[in-house]
Amino acid sequence: MFRAALGANLYLRILEERHSPAVFALVDRERATLREWLPWVDVTKSEDDTLAFIRRSLEQFSTNGGFAAGIWEQERFAGTIGLHKIDWLNRHGEIGYWLGREFQGRGIATQACLAVTRHALAEMQLNRLEIRCATANQRSKAIPRRLGYTYEGVARKASQLHGEYVDLEVYSMLRAEFAQVSV
Repeated sequence: MFRAALGANLYLRILEERHSPAVFALVDRERATLREWLPWVDVTKSEDDTLAFIRRSLEQFSTNGGFAAGIWEQERFAGTIGLHKIDWLNRHGEIGYWLGREFQGRGIATQACLAVTRHALAEMQLNRLEIRCATANQRSKAIPRRLGYTYEGVARKASQLHGEYVDLEVYSMLRAEFAQVSV
């Protein structure tokens, strides 16, 4: 399966069924923090829910529709990053990510986003990637900015979060731009 080194003892690996206990344990432990920005947290109530997500992700991977990878520090599960909503006709995709609190603020998500950006634009030959973040999520918005993504504007009321619609900031990177970015 896919594995990408991000640095010493830090790597990405496609999520597999055997990872469901570790993934669910971190989601459950970080539930209060994660639910602030992620609508799926409330419907992830058991390890079976996590296993179903991983199975859907593996199906997506097998049909070349994207992937979900675990972010691992040594053998500790830290969070996920995914490449989703791939539109092969227009060669476009979207990146999403999250980390447990103890792994935040150390550049791990930025390194993971850089690796997925490189893979999607250089290896998969996508032309455009997007990262969408809630307008109030300062930490998440810092990542595409740090990587040289272009701020395109606000998608108004584009995501439902706890029964309310929230605005999302949209950032994009084009393959031609990535070749010129020095991160």
